[in-house]
Amino acid sequence: EDRPTERLQRLGAESLTDAELLAILIGSGTQQYSAVDIGNQVLGRFNHNLNTLGKARFDEILDIEGVGTQTACKILAAVELGKRRQIATPELHPEMSTATRIYNYMLPKMQDLATEEFHILLMNQNFRLIKSERISQGGITEVSADIRIMIREAVLNNATIMAVCHNHPSGSTRPSRIDDTLTQSVKKACEVMRIHFLDHVIVTDGAYYSYHEEGKI
Repeated sequence: EDRPTERLQRLGAESLTDAELLAILIGSGTQQYSAVDIGNQVLGRFNHNLNTLGKARFDEILDIEGVGTQTACKILAAVELGKRRQIATPELHPEMSTATRIYNYMLPKMQDLATEEFHILLMNQNFRLIKSERISQGGITEVSADIRIMIREAVLNNATIMAVCHNHPSGSTRPSRIDDTLTQSVKKACEVMRIHFLDHVIVTDGAYYSYHEEGKI
């Protein structure tokens, strides 16, 4: 039977199972387990779910039998490359006119965060992204954001459209009263500066809430 590396060369990476792909990162097995066996153990520890593996800490991976320091580092490095690939785009200025586009762009940045972060997305008149910037970082259940910093960034970058975005580590998409108040405050500040306030998107792992889609902007 072909080794994973040999089959990858012949048939491509897509022909390999998740365990076989991990086996390539693992390299060699132990006296008791092959590299594929260890790959299956890694997957089993995280419910055979790559998304769950993507949230794993270094010590959790290192705790698996047959996984050493170098292997744990390789697995985490591969996971991080996957996340960065999601963020990367062939477009220098991706179009951000809908909540879905904003969510898909921000999810890789936010899906594994343990605390809330607040970001702004600045766009030109064609909804092309000029810049995204983290404004603040908070706790598990809330985050504060300085509206003056948001407006300053918009003006300095000649943005005519702005959207804001923050995550809910709890997994709930339901906005809080603080979220509602902040959204209205940002909207009023944008109106004063003649900046179109497009949306406030709340990001969770697998779903989002859009103030624009819900008719609350």
